[in-house]
Amino acid sequence: MWTADEIAHLCYEHYRINLPKQGKPEPNREWTLLAAVVKIQPIADQTWDSPDKPVRVTKEVVSMGTGTKCIGRSKMRKSGDILNDSHAEVIARRSFQRYLLHQLHLVAALKQDSIFVPGTQRGLWKLRPDLLFVFFSSHTPCGDASIIPMLECEDQPCCPVRTDWANNPSMEASGNLKPTEDKRKCEGPDSPVTKKMRHEPGTPATEVANGGAHRQSFGNQESGPIPPSVSSSNLTSGELAAVTGMAPGGAKVVDVHRTGAKCVPGEAGDSGMPGVAYHQVGLLRVKPGRGDRTCSMSCSDKVARWNILGCQGALLMHFLEEPIYLSAVVIGKCPYSQEAMQRALIRRCQNVSALPNGFGVQEVKIQQSDLLFEQSRCAVRAKRADSAGRLVPCGAAISWSAVPEQPLDVTANGFPQGATKKGIRSLQARSRISKVELFRSFQKLLSSISEDKWPDSLR
Repeated sequence: MWTADEIAHLCYEHYRINLPKQGKPEPNREWTLLAAVVKIQPIADQTWDSPDKPVRVTKEVVSMGTGTKCIGRSKMRKSGDILNDSHAEVIARRSFQRYLLHQLHLVAALKQDSIFVPGTQRGLWKLRPDLLFVFFSSHTPCGDASIIPMLECEDQPCCPVRTDWANNPSMEASGNLKPTEDKRKCEGPDSPVTKKMRHEPGTPATEVANGGAHRQSFGNQESGPIPPSVSSSNLTSGELAAVTGMAPGGAKVVDVHRTGAKCVPGEAGDSGMPGVAYHQVGLLRVKPGRGDRTCSMSCSDKVARWNILGCQGALLMHFLEEPIYLSAVVIGKCPYSQEAMQRALIRRCQNVSALPNGFGVQEVKIQQSDLLFEQSRCAVRAKRADSAGRLVPCGAAISWSAVPEQPLDVTANGFPQGATKKGIRSLQARSRISKVELFRSFQKLLSSISEDKWPDSLR
């Protein structure tokens, strides 16, 4: 039907061809992250002469986002005219909501062909049964999914780890322990350059990026990794056993890739202990900010929420008979653990209950592609080799939706790129995927439908 590499290739080509130069990273100096939603639809009039014959499908990118930034708490606005979170996954999802609004307008107001068909209740619609949506991200989501075991044998961090390490409760430190002052610091997403973290003396540096941590030896830039030393005096017997446990092939799990996302205030925190026990897994986290702390949940938490509540949002749900779920999540080549992804997006949510009818934790398919995004941090770093100057995250975010009018939106610091402080309150200084603009699109949809055809929830 489709493969992870096919999805990744389609998204990379769409980025290269359909997105403008404006908002893309400056060559050899900046990097960015990419995410997209792909519509999968079987080709009509197929012959089913053999049960083993694969189903032929069309694959279409319907939304795309790039970005690495997130505004701090002090910059948030009650008016909803600023993008609080411009990480690629969030931009892609908000762009997808814009696409869904357009598709609803087509069928409900214009009576044209759409991805929706009438539901069983008045004024409600549902997704065509032959359609499904795949979410693609060039990187592992920040937060819980980025807490990945690091093997002693790793020459670079892209090989998937298939041990049961990520779900082992002995990995977690007990109690609400506070990290020490000299713990390893993680750089925020709006930082101009990623800091390096040091383990104990004599251990390798790890660089933390928005989608996970990257070993310095990525792409064989070093002769080989130096395994971190772990002091047994700082670990419980269970944690020490986990650290010295063997992965398939006889490799030790010696450490974990760090995430910059911070534990939600008031909840249990990371222990900050050296080695494998540095993080507690399964916790809710907020994206880090440089100086000004953010209020935006990590991308792992947001994707997990979409896997329970759907991607459509509360406004669109007024018109839908059932939520719109992702059928699969595909991750590009990057530091990755299948177990960590399963834990972050599915397993830690299994106890969520008291949901409305039609909602529930989905067993979304999770796969990784072997294709690397050409403007990812790792790819750009490998290209620039010994170039002078720092490698920094791109400050702009690009939104693209499969809509006929103004599909592109380029923003920086939450506002359209080029917006001045003086013009910030004008309509022109609003992103098309900001809360207030999506609400205006919803109002436009509502006004285009006669009141007698409104759903009961809006009467």
